[in-house]
Amino acid sequence: MADTSFHDFIFGFCTSLLILTTLSHSVSGLSSKVHASLFIFGDSIFDAGNNNYTNTSYRANFQPYGETFFKNPTGRFSDGRLISDFIAEYANLPIIPPYLQPGNQQFTNGSNFASAGAGALVETFHGLVIDLHSQLSHFERVRESLTKNLGDEEAKTLISRAVYLFSAGSNDYSYIFGTNSSILRTHSHREFVGMVLGNITTAIKEIYNKGGRKFGFLTLDPLGCIPFSRPLGKEGGCFEAITPYVQLHNEELPKLLQKLETELKGFRYSLSNYNEFLSDRINNPSKYGFKEGKVACCGSGPFRGTFSCGGQRGTKEYDLCPNTSDHVFFDSGHPTERVNQQFAMLFWSGTPNSTAPYNLKALFEN
Repeated sequence: MADTSFHDFIFGFCTSLLILTTLSHSVSGLSSKVHASLFIFGDSIFDAGNNNYTNTSYRANFQPYGETFFKNPTGRFSDGRLISDFIAEYANLPIIPPYLQPGNQQFTNGSNFASAGAGALVETFHGLVIDLHSQLSHFERVRESLTKNLGDEEAKTLISRAVYLFSAGSNDYSYIFGTNSSILRTHSHREFVGMVLGNITTAIKEIYNKGGRKFGFLTLDPLGCIPFSRPLGKEGGCFEAITPYVQLHNEELPKLLQKLETELKGFRYSLSNYNEFLSDRINNPSKYGFKEGKVACCGSGPFRGTFSCGGQRGTKEYDLCPNTSDHVFFDSGHPTERVNQQFAMLFWSGTPNSTAPYNLKALFEN
């Protein structure tokens, strides 16, 4: 707050309350009267804890996950809040709980269906994650619940005004290099990227056919350059074998969305360049207030790239940095809360050179 307004600030509790209320609204830029729900699909970028309630080892429900904001582990693959948590805050929504959380039956603010390890393809880590197709089935149950509780017309209005946030694709490409290399021999990278984007297209159209109109997407992160990939690269560089998949996906995704915009009446979207955002912080951490861009805060081995944070995934020994906010990455594959907040702000109110054709603020407002 500017010094010139400080003395005005102390004139009584009511005046203080009014100013604080005004300030809180200016953070998001939305009136408190505006209410658009948020439905979240995808992988560990957005998983708020759904995997806690499934039979999988892909969990983050133990220390030191969650240490920065929640002070205890929630299932989020970060030291604190995720991109989607900040987006909810900017949209004047509460933090959206995981769909599978026991007792979660209130969906008027939206729902989070994301599952760590999930891909666009059913085959990706099959049996260990909630794939995108299954997430859509969960959304249909939520839609039925809203219709039952609100009535048909009010539920339709909520569905059409809501924003649908997606993070999908990264695990599909990681999977074929890790555990399903036969696909590398039977499919060209163009064919495989086409399969991934085809399933994402199917998901978008399914939500559209049920009334959804406003969507948010991220480009893929630089998969070959995150801590768990670097040990596979030459002399500590990026693991370049996966890069053609990432590049082609990120080239074709905007073309796909532009095509859908012409085909589907009322379809609007926000696409933010997560790849460029994260690459810049990996390579130039000090430019954004970080000290370390390549080595994770929590993990073991070179670059702390072994996925051992918390010591509950087969490798008990791990290192933990003294100051999380110095690092771009919290664990071997996921950013710190500080990075998530920086990207959420870009996604929310970024200019067309980073987030286009709309930013999320525009989608929530209209």
